[in-house]
Amino acid sequence: MVKVGLVSLGCAKNLIDSEIMIGHLHKAGMAMTPGAREADVVIVNTCSFIDASKKESLQAIFDMREAAPRRKKQKLIVAGCMSQRYQGELPKLLPEVDAFIGLDQITQVVPVIEKVLGPKLKLASEDFAIQDFVTEKPVYIPDYDTPRFRLTPKHAAYIKIAEGCNHLCSFCIIPKIRGRHRSRTVESVVKEARALVAEGVKEINLISQDTTYFGMDHWTEARPNKRSPVDSSKGESLATLLRELNAIEGDFWIRLLYTHPAHWSDELIETIAACPKVVRYVDMPLQHISDNMLRAMRRETDGAYIRDLLRRMRAGIPDLAIRTTFIVGFPGETEEDFAELLAFIEATRFERVGVFRYSREEDTPAAKKEEQVHHKTKESRWRRAMELLQRLSEEKNREKVGRKMRVLVEAPGVARSAADAMEIDGNVLVPAHLPVGQFCEVTVTGAQEYDLVAG
Repeated sequence: MVKVGLVSLGCAKNLIDSEIMIGHLHKAGMAMTPGAREADVVIVNTCSFIDASKKESLQAIFDMREAAPRRKKQKLIVAGCMSQRYQGELPKLLPEVDAFIGLDQITQVVPVIEKVLGPKLKLASEDFAIQDFVTEKPVYIPDYDTPRFRLTPKHAAYIKIAEGCNHLCSFCIIPKIRGRHRSRTVESVVKEARALVAEGVKEINLISQDTTYFGMDHWTEARPNKRSPVDSSKGESLATLLRELNAIEGDFWIRLLYTHPAHWSDELIETIAACPKVVRYVDMPLQHISDNMLRAMRRETDGAYIRDLLRRMRAGIPDLAIRTTFIVGFPGETEEDFAELLAFIEATRFERVGVFRYSREEDTPAAKKEEQVHHKTKESRWRRAMELLQRLSEEKNREKVGRKMRVLVEAPGVARSAADAMEIDGNVLVPAHLPVGQFCEVTVTGAQEYDLVAG
């Protein structure tokens, strides 16, 4: 029996790709092993979104390569975003890697392994080229019947509802890596969700590069933008999907991640408010609030639109928790731009916020800008923003002391509220006897910097 080890890096979308590869390996009768030393083949599923993720991916590859002693016949396969992005360079830079597979080839992982484990113990580069398994324009998208072995806890799962992205943000390389937006059908997603609920899953996390664009790529009429609101009468949309998922029998949460502000609509707001299984939590990266920065980032929104959208969301969805992210140190960001961002964060009081230093990514328009911000300035702005976020987080948590809330128990003594996404946000520290994987009602008794204490 072939034994395979796998290292999965990057975001939840990459995790699903790893789950699909493992699903195909199990279907073919191959066995997974947690130890690289025992594996016949080791797969590193890479991320290359920013410099830090590229370095982490390369380090993982080097670690596998340098595993001492590496079995004489053990094969090393590099998969994922890095293979897709650098398909021309990686075979030359990493000649010791036996195969590279791109995003469209994850369902072909079994024949790739069979080929590298074939009669040729040493495959010359001309015999096995990266182009054999990598395409420039990915078209693959998982369906409900795609073999998959979940790596998340039994009570929580991700569902990828679309692949790719149509937005051309000047700092982002994702559209070049994962291609244009491609939605699944509502029927496909609902079938997968229904099966997961039947297995005992208590939380379904909807993910894609842009969940709010779901279904719109199938419309025959002109697709909407912030000046042309979403209208489900034109075809399937995220609102359509949420209503169908909410109708599935069972006690479970539906969580919405990775929404783009440009495609929010009153219909979507009303749908979330009307669907009790959709948690009052929205992940919506805004990146900035300064019009100067939003234009430079090509975000398709301006400050006035964002402020109005947030007002409508708060008014239409009671007790909504909003998670967002911002970039500091983007090329051309002035002290005035940054001051406006800080003032906006303090005034808006988001429930969850992440702040990132701008990463200069090759092959993006922003990387070519001359007005690059000095790294010390970026670091200073990031620290100032984080100090503000820490204070606001403590204040928001103290406001919750004495409140009752429903939580999903993650592990003995650790739970999450509706306002806490898996592997992203804080925890609720609860009595250790509460059953793992189940919903429980607790009362908040204390507040920490990012976590709550409840009994």
